[in-house]
Amino acid sequence: MFARFSAEEPIGLAGNSAKQLKIERPSLPEMRLVPGGISTIGSGLSARRVATAPFWIDATAVTNRMFANFVFATGYVTLAETPLDPESYPTVPRELLRAGSTVFAPGRERADLQDWSNWWAFRFGACWRRPYGINSSIAGLENHPVVHIAFEDAQAFAKWIGKELPTEAEWERAAWGASVDHAYPWGEELTPNNCHMANTWQGAFPYENLRADGYARTSPVHAFPPNRYGLYDMLGNVWEWTVEMPSDGELPHHRGCGLDAPLAAREPRGNGTPTTSHLYRVIKGGSFLCVPESCNDIGRNARRIHRIDAPACHIGFRCVVRA
Repeated sequence: MFARFSAEEPIGLAGNSAKQLKIERPSLPEMRLVPGGISTIGSGLSARRVATAPFWIDATAVTNRMFANFVFATGYVTLAETPLDPESYPTVPRELLRAGSTVFAPGRERADLQDWSNWWAFRFGACWRRPYGINSSIAGLENHPVVHIAFEDAQAFAKWIGKELPTEAEWERAAWGASVDHAYPWGEELTPNNCHMANTWQGAFPYENLRADGYARTSPVHAFPPNRYGLYDMLGNVWEWTVEMPSDGELPHHRGCGLDAPLAAREPRGNGTPTTSHLYRVIKGGSFLCVPESCNDIGRNARRIHRIDAPACHIGFRCVVRA
Protein backbone atom coordinates (compact mmCIF):
# COMPACT_ATOMS: atom_id res chain seq x y z
CA MET A 1 0.00 0.00 0.00
CA PHE A 2 1.15 3.53 -0.68
CA ALA A 3 1.57 6.08 2.07
CA ARG A 4 -0.13 9.01 0.36
CA PHE A 5 -3.44 9.13 -1.46
CA SER A 6 -5.53 11.97 -2.81
CA ALA A 7 -9.19 12.64 -3.42
CA GLU A 8 -8.22 15.05 -6.19
CA GLU A 9 -9.32 14.41 -9.76
CA PRO A 10 -7.18 11.75 -11.44
CA ILE A 11 -4.90 14.12 -13.34
CA GLY A 12 -5.74 17.57 -12.06
CA LEU A 13 -4.52 19.65 -14.99
CA ALA A 14 -3.78 23.08 -13.60
CA GLY A 15 -4.56 26.55 -14.83
CA ASN A 16 -7.71 27.65 -16.63
CA SER A 17 -7.93 24.57 -18.82
CA ALA A 18 -10.97 22.41 -18.21
CA LYS A 19 -9.49 19.64 -20.32
CA GLN A 20 -8.50 16.36 -18.71
CA LEU A 21 -5.71 14.13 -19.90
CA LYS A 22 -7.30 11.08 -21.49
CA ILE A 23 -6.80 8.01 -19.33
CA GLU A 24 -5.99 4.95 -21.37
CA ARG A 25 -6.11 1.37 -20.20
CA PRO A 26 -2.90 0.82 -18.22
CA SER A 27 -0.36 -1.12 -20.23
CA LEU A 28 3.23 -2.20 -19.79
CA PRO A 29 5.66 0.16 -21.50
CA GLU A 30 7.63 -1.39 -24.32
CA MET A 31 10.81 -3.03 -23.05
CA ARG A 32 14.09 -4.16 -24.57
CA LEU A 33 16.37 -7.03 -23.59
CA VAL A 34 19.92 -6.02 -22.70
CA PRO A 35 22.42 -8.89 -22.75
CA GLY A 36 24.58 -9.48 -19.72
CA GLY A 37 28.32 -8.98 -19.67
CA ILE A 38 31.14 -6.84 -18.37
CA SER A 39 30.60 -3.08 -18.59
CA THR A 40 32.84 -0.13 -17.83
CA ILE A 41 31.28 2.52 -15.61
CA GLY A 42 32.78 5.99 -15.87
CA SER A 43 36.02 6.90 -17.57
CA GLY A 44 39.66 7.63 -16.87
CA LEU A 45 41.05 6.89 -13.41
CA SER A 46 37.55 6.54 -11.94
CA ALA A 47 36.47 3.84 -14.41
CA ARG A 48 35.49 0.47 -12.99
CA ARG A 49 34.37 -2.77 -14.61
CA VAL A 50 31.16 -4.41 -13.41
CA ALA A 51 29.39 -7.61 -14.47
CA THR A 52 25.64 -7.58 -15.11
CA ALA A 53 23.20 -10.40 -15.83
CA PRO A 54 20.70 -10.04 -18.72
CA PHE A 55 17.74 -7.79 -17.96
CA TRP A 56 14.80 -6.03 -19.61
CA ILE A 57 14.57 -2.23 -19.49
CA ASP A 58 11.91 0.27 -20.55
CA ALA A 59 12.54 1.53 -24.07
CA THR A 60 11.75 5.07 -22.86
CA ALA A 61 11.58 7.03 -19.67
CA VAL A 62 8.21 6.77 -17.93
CA THR A 63 5.92 9.32 -19.56
CA ASN A 64 3.28 11.62 -18.14
CA ARG A 65 0.61 9.34 -19.58
CA MET A 66 2.10 6.25 -17.94
CA PHE A 67 2.42 8.04 -14.60
CA ALA A 68 -1.12 9.40 -14.91
CA ASN A 69 -2.39 5.83 -15.26
CA PHE A 70 -0.57 4.94 -12.06
CA VAL A 71 -2.06 7.91 -10.19
CA PHE A 72 -5.54 7.15 -11.55
CA ALA A 73 -5.30 3.51 -10.44
CA THR A 74 -3.85 4.12 -6.97
CA GLY A 75 -4.53 7.71 -5.93
CA TYR A 76 -0.83 8.11 -5.24
CA VAL A 77 0.43 11.59 -4.29
CA THR A 78 4.03 12.48 -5.06
CA LEU A 79 6.48 14.03 -2.65
CA ALA A 80 6.35 17.35 -4.53
CA GLU A 81 2.58 17.46 -3.92
CA THR A 82 2.92 16.81 -0.20
CA PRO A 83 3.52 19.52 2.43
CA LEU A 84 6.51 18.72 4.60
CA ASP A 85 5.98 17.45 8.14
CA PRO A 86 7.17 20.14 10.59
CA GLU A 87 8.33 17.42 13.00
CA SER A 88 10.60 15.92 10.36
CA TYR A 89 12.01 19.33 9.29
CA PRO A 90 12.08 21.36 12.51
CA THR A 91 14.65 23.89 11.27
CA VAL A 92 12.62 24.99 8.25
CA PRO A 93 10.28 28.00 8.62
CA ARG A 94 6.62 26.94 8.50
CA GLU A 95 5.92 29.09 5.43
CA LEU A 96 8.48 27.04 3.46
CA LEU A 97 6.92 23.68 4.25
CA ARG A 98 4.26 23.95 1.55
CA ALA A 99 4.25 21.47 -1.33
CA GLY A 100 6.41 22.35 -4.31
CA SER A 101 9.47 21.52 -6.37
CA THR A 102 12.48 23.04 -8.12
CA VAL A 103 12.07 24.52 -11.61
CA PHE A 104 14.43 26.02 -14.16
CA ALA A 105 13.92 29.79 -14.05
CA PRO A 106 16.87 31.65 -15.65
CA GLY A 107 17.24 35.37 -16.20
CA ARG A 108 17.75 36.99 -19.59
CA GLU A 109 21.38 38.01 -19.09
CA ARG A 110 24.73 36.34 -18.56
CA ALA A 111 24.90 34.85 -15.08
CA ASP A 112 27.51 33.75 -12.58
CA LEU A 113 27.72 30.00 -13.15
CA GLN A 114 28.94 29.48 -9.59
CA ASP A 115 25.60 30.70 -8.22
CA TRP A 116 22.87 28.14 -8.96
CA SER A 117 20.15 30.56 -7.80
CA ASN A 118 20.61 32.37 -11.13
CA TRP A 119 18.63 29.59 -12.81
CA TRP A 120 16.95 27.42 -10.15
CA ALA A 121 13.87 28.42 -8.16
CA PHE A 122 11.75 26.50 -5.66
CA ARG A 123 8.11 27.06 -6.64
CA PHE A 124 5.15 26.16 -4.52
CA GLY A 125 2.67 24.06 -6.50
CA ALA A 126 5.20 22.74 -9.02
CA CYS A 127 4.85 18.97 -9.43
CA TRP A 128 4.53 16.32 -12.12
CA ARG A 129 1.09 17.56 -13.18
CA ARG A 130 2.16 21.22 -13.03
CA PRO A 131 5.74 21.02 -14.31
CA TYR A 132 6.44 24.76 -14.64
CA GLY A 133 4.50 25.97 -11.62
CA ILE A 134 1.01 26.37 -10.26
CA ASN A 135 -0.59 27.67 -13.47
CA SER A 136 0.97 25.14 -15.84
CA SER A 137 -0.25 21.71 -16.92
CA ILE A 138 0.81 18.59 -18.78
CA ALA A 139 -1.73 19.11 -21.56
CA GLY A 140 0.16 18.34 -24.77
CA LEU A 141 3.01 16.71 -22.84
CA GLU A 142 1.47 13.26 -22.54
CA ASN A 143 4.42 11.59 -24.29
CA HIS A 144 7.09 13.61 -22.55
CA PRO A 145 8.94 12.07 -19.58
CA VAL A 146 7.30 12.65 -16.23
CA VAL A 147 9.37 15.00 -14.05
CA HIS A 148 9.40 16.34 -10.47
CA ILE A 149 9.73 12.74 -9.35
CA ALA A 150 11.44 11.96 -6.04
CA PHE A 151 13.18 8.64 -5.54
CA GLU A 152 10.31 7.22 -3.49
CA ASP A 153 7.84 8.19 -6.23
CA ALA A 154 9.83 6.27 -8.83
CA GLN A 155 10.01 3.28 -6.51
CA ALA A 156 6.25 3.36 -5.93
CA PHE A 157 5.50 3.36 -9.66
CA ALA A 158 7.97 0.52 -10.25
CA LYS A 159 6.40 -1.59 -7.50
CA TRP A 160 2.89 -0.96 -8.87
CA ILE A 161 3.81 -2.06 -12.38
CA GLY A 162 5.82 -5.07 -11.20
CA LYS A 163 9.27 -3.76 -11.97
CA GLU A 164 12.29 -2.24 -10.23
CA LEU A 165 14.64 0.68 -10.68
CA PRO A 166 17.98 -0.13 -12.34
CA THR A 167 21.35 -0.31 -10.71
CA GLU A 168 23.98 2.06 -12.05
CA ALA A 169 25.73 -0.85 -13.76
CA GLU A 170 22.50 -1.92 -15.48
CA TRP A 171 21.77 1.61 -16.61
CA GLU A 172 25.31 1.98 -17.95
CA ARG A 173 25.13 -1.36 -19.73
CA ALA A 174 21.84 -0.35 -21.36
CA ALA A 175 23.26 2.99 -22.51
CA TRP A 176 26.68 1.86 -23.73
CA GLY A 177 26.77 -1.90 -24.06
CA ALA A 178 30.31 -3.21 -23.81
CA SER A 179 31.80 -0.28 -25.73
CA VAL A 180 34.49 1.78 -24.05
CA ASP A 181 35.82 3.40 -27.20
CA HIS A 182 33.28 6.10 -28.03
CA ALA A 183 32.59 9.49 -26.52
CA TYR A 184 28.84 8.94 -27.03
CA PRO A 185 26.76 5.79 -27.43
CA TRP A 186 26.42 6.53 -31.16
CA GLY A 187 30.08 7.42 -31.87
CA GLU A 188 32.68 10.13 -31.44
CA GLU A 189 30.67 13.16 -32.61
CA LEU A 190 27.90 14.76 -30.58
CA THR A 191 26.00 15.78 -33.72
CA PRO A 192 27.12 13.51 -36.59
CA ASN A 193 26.32 15.10 -39.96
CA ASN A 194 24.79 17.99 -37.99
CA CYS A 195 22.09 15.65 -36.70
CA HIS A 196 21.09 16.07 -33.05
CA MET A 197 21.05 12.70 -31.32
CA ALA A 198 19.85 13.87 -27.89
CA ASN A 199 18.00 16.69 -26.17
CA THR A 200 20.69 18.91 -24.63
CA TRP A 201 21.41 22.63 -24.25
CA GLN A 202 22.66 24.74 -27.15
CA GLY A 203 23.82 28.29 -26.51
CA ALA A 204 25.25 30.22 -23.56
CA PHE A 205 23.85 28.69 -20.38
CA PRO A 206 21.61 29.63 -18.67
CA TYR A 207 20.25 32.70 -20.45
CA GLU A 208 20.60 31.79 -24.15
CA ASN A 209 18.75 28.72 -25.39
CA LEU A 210 19.19 28.37 -29.16
CA ARG A 211 16.95 25.28 -29.31
CA ALA A 212 18.92 23.89 -32.24
CA ASP A 213 17.67 20.42 -31.33
CA GLY A 214 14.08 21.68 -31.51
CA TYR A 215 13.23 21.76 -27.82
CA ALA A 216 13.48 24.33 -25.04
CA ARG A 217 12.57 21.89 -22.27
CA THR A 218 11.76 18.18 -22.34
CA SER A 219 11.07 16.42 -25.63
CA PRO A 220 8.75 13.52 -26.53
CA VAL A 221 10.37 10.23 -25.61
CA HIS A 222 10.70 9.08 -29.24
CA ALA A 223 12.02 12.39 -30.60
CA PHE A 224 15.63 11.24 -31.07
CA PRO A 225 17.16 8.06 -32.51
CA PRO A 226 17.42 5.00 -30.23
CA ASN A 227 20.69 3.34 -29.31
CA ARG A 228 21.87 -0.12 -30.36
CA TYR A 229 19.39 -1.81 -28.00
CA GLY A 230 16.43 0.26 -29.18
CA LEU A 231 16.46 2.50 -26.10
CA TYR A 232 15.58 6.18 -26.32
CA ASP A 233 17.09 9.15 -24.46
CA MET A 234 19.86 7.28 -22.70
CA LEU A 235 21.63 10.63 -22.93
CA GLY A 236 19.82 13.94 -22.49
CA ASN A 237 16.16 14.86 -21.97
CA VAL A 238 15.91 13.96 -18.23
CA TRP A 239 18.19 12.55 -15.58
CA GLU A 240 17.05 9.11 -14.42
CA TRP A 241 17.05 7.58 -10.94
CA THR A 242 19.02 4.45 -10.11
CA VAL A 243 19.08 2.50 -6.84
CA GLU A 244 22.82 3.14 -6.48
CA MET A 245 23.83 4.74 -3.17
CA PRO A 246 27.05 6.75 -3.19
CA SER A 247 29.77 6.00 -0.71
CA ASP A 248 30.10 8.37 2.23
CA GLY A 249 33.47 9.37 0.81
CA GLU A 250 31.87 10.62 -2.40
CA LEU A 251 29.46 13.02 -0.73
CA PRO A 252 31.83 15.85 0.24
CA HIS A 253 33.06 15.95 -3.35
CA HIS A 254 29.90 15.36 -5.31
CA ARG A 255 29.09 17.82 -8.07
CA GLY A 256 25.70 19.13 -7.16
CA CYS A 257 23.95 21.90 -9.07
CA GLY A 258 22.18 23.59 -6.18
CA LEU A 259 19.02 21.49 -6.33
CA ASP A 260 19.43 20.32 -2.76
CA ALA A 261 19.94 23.89 -1.57
CA PRO A 262 16.21 24.35 -0.80
CA LEU A 263 16.64 21.26 1.39
CA ALA A 264 19.94 22.27 2.98
CA ALA A 265 18.34 23.45 6.22
CA ARG A 266 15.93 20.53 6.44
CA GLU A 267 16.45 17.67 8.83
CA PRO A 268 16.40 14.33 7.01
CA ARG A 269 13.43 12.11 7.66
CA GLY A 270 14.33 9.25 9.99
CA ASN A 271 17.76 8.75 11.46
CA GLY A 272 20.97 10.07 9.99
CA THR A 273 22.65 13.31 9.06
CA PRO A 274 22.44 15.37 5.85
CA THR A 275 25.70 13.78 4.67
CA THR A 276 24.56 10.19 5.18
CA SER A 277 24.71 8.27 1.90
CA HIS A 278 21.25 6.71 2.25
CA LEU A 279 19.77 10.17 1.62
CA TYR A 280 21.28 10.19 -1.89
CA ARG A 281 21.11 8.11 -5.05
CA VAL A 282 23.00 8.18 -8.33
CA ILE A 283 21.13 9.70 -11.28
CA LYS A 284 22.26 8.99 -14.83
CA GLY A 285 22.19 10.30 -18.36
CA GLY A 286 22.12 14.09 -18.26
CA SER A 287 19.19 16.27 -19.27
CA PHE A 288 17.95 19.02 -21.57
CA LEU A 289 19.88 21.46 -19.36
CA CYS A 290 23.31 19.88 -19.92
CA VAL A 291 25.78 21.87 -22.03
CA PRO A 292 27.99 19.36 -23.90
CA GLU A 293 30.75 21.89 -24.60
CA SER A 294 31.29 22.99 -21.01
CA CYS A 295 30.25 20.25 -18.60
CA ASN A 296 30.84 16.56 -18.06
CA ASP A 297 27.18 15.61 -17.82
CA ILE A 298 26.91 14.31 -21.37
CA GLY A 299 28.84 11.23 -22.37
CA ARG A 300 30.70 8.76 -20.18
CA ASN A 301 30.62 11.06 -17.16
CA ALA A 302 26.85 11.62 -17.19
CA ARG A 303 26.48 10.85 -13.50
CA ARG A 304 25.39 12.85 -10.48
CA ILE A 305 24.62 12.21 -6.85
CA HIS A 306 21.25 13.61 -5.86
CA ARG A 307 19.12 13.82 -2.72
CA ILE A 308 16.23 11.39 -2.71
CA ASP A 309 13.80 14.07 -1.47
CA ALA A 310 14.72 16.78 -4.00
CA PRO A 311 12.47 16.38 -7.07
CA ALA A 312 13.09 18.76 -9.95
CA CYS A 313 11.93 19.64 -13.45
CA HIS A 314 14.65 17.59 -15.16
CA ILE A 315 14.57 14.32 -13.20
CA GLY A 316 12.57 11.25 -14.27
CA PHE A 317 13.15 7.49 -14.41
CA ARG A 318 12.70 4.18 -16.24
CA CYS A 319 12.33 0.66 -14.90
CA VAL A 320 13.85 -2.78 -15.34
CA VAL A 321 12.82 -6.43 -15.05
CA ARG A 322 15.65 -8.81 -14.29
CA ALA A 323 15.65 -11.86 -16.52
